[in-house]
Amino acid sequence: MPGYLTTHVLDTATGAPAAGLRITLYRVSGNSHRKIAEVETNADGRTDAPILPPGAFKTGTYELVFFAGDYLKRAGLAGGEVLFLDQIPIRFGMDDPEAHYHVPLLLSPYGYSTYRGS
Repeated sequence: MPGYLTTHVLDTATGAPAAGLRITLYRVSGNSHRKIAEVETNADGRTDAPILPPGAFKTGTYELVFFAGDYLKRAGLAGGEVLFLDQIPIRFGMDDPEAHYHVPLLLSPYGYSTYRGS
């Protein structure tokens, strides 16, 4: 099966999925970024389909940008004019053309974590 990319976001401050969080995906080549997808998480904190489906998957360097600030404001978890976390970029590589890559985000108002999931 061809490779594909999924993601999801969990709000560790509330212990719930982060619904309604906007995410963009860029393909990175040197200093160039090309936006290839923009999605929003559903009620389960996931996207409705792979953010990079099998038919569009290519190995290379990518960057997911999570618009955490907008989500944290709506959830009442961020205050003040300047947010500690606003946009969270995660740059990663995918080198196996047949793998499922899963890049989740664990989010709170003052910290985040990611890993290669399954």
